[in-house]
Amino acid sequence: MRNQPKYRFFANWSYAMAGLCEMLRSERSFRLELCVFVPLLLSLFFWNFSATLNLFLIFGTVFTIALECVNSAIERAVDLATSEIHPLAKGAKDTASTAVMMSLFLNAALWGYAFIGKFF
Repeated sequence: MRNQPKYRFFANWSYAMAGLCEMLRSERSFRLELCVFVPLLLSLFFWNFSATLNLFLIFGTVFTIALECVNSAIERAVDLATSEIHPLAKGAKDTASTAVMMSLFLNAALWGYAFIGKFF
């Protein structure tokens, strides 16, 4: 087993916050998604959607943001592992990007369903 430091909640929390700050600082797509998703999530206070639909909308949105973080982590790990263009590296990066794209489609469908159901 690896030699790991003891688990410390606040230290681990600070690592997560450092990761969030790094995403905000260096990932344009993450900032763009936040600019779209934060107002949408705040709008849930004003729309009278069901609690179940609200949970689906919140989950879908957080899921997309989390996948964007995973995508960035995979891209950075691949970039660290090799500086050459390699088919396996390209495949790993493209697959992670596909996961983000699919979650964005899911989000569009969820929010579309919510607003179409509200107005039509």
